[in-house]
Amino acid sequence: MIARLFFPLALFVGLAVLLWSGLGKDPTILPSALLDKPVPEFVTTKLREPGVDIGSADLLGEPYLLNVFASWCASCRIEHPVLDAYASRGELKLIGLNYRDQRADALAWLDRFGDPYAEILWDPDGRLGIDFGVTGTPESFVVDALGIIRYKHVVPLSPDDMENEVLPRLKQGAF
Repeated sequence: MIARLFFPLALFVGLAVLLWSGLGKDPTILPSALLDKPVPEFVTTKLREPGVDIGSADLLGEPYLLNVFASWCASCRIEHPVLDAYASRGELKLIGLNYRDQRADALAWLDRFGDPYAEILWDPDGRLGIDFGVTGTPESFVVDALGIIRYKHVVPLSPDDMENEVLPRLKQGAF
């Protein structure tokens, strides 16, 4: 009889502790196995220049923000003006990773909304995204001048995110 009463109480207490432990945590922070590790080595095609390759070694020497986007991504439209503003003011080097998208659709999207990217990596099948641990779009990675990933952001970037998280890390990553 006591065990019958104890089980629901123990279950309730266990669930309450589990839920309580999640309170106060930032849902935009996802752990990444790549933090403080080098960018995965890759060679892929440039979006704007079919047949022209770009690799991880080509991006060394200057910190950059790698932004994962797609023409089919509604949330990408939310952050795009923010990225455009900071890139157009020269406050960051912005590299795009066009994820699981058709080349023509991505180019049309950039024509419509603007193209703030210094370079755009094309990842039509998502393999490069898998190497980066991409879980969806948009996602952004701060990469230092040595090619080390220093920060990952998984929701649309806001001006506050840029000022408080991205730009300080980019400045730290310049050697």
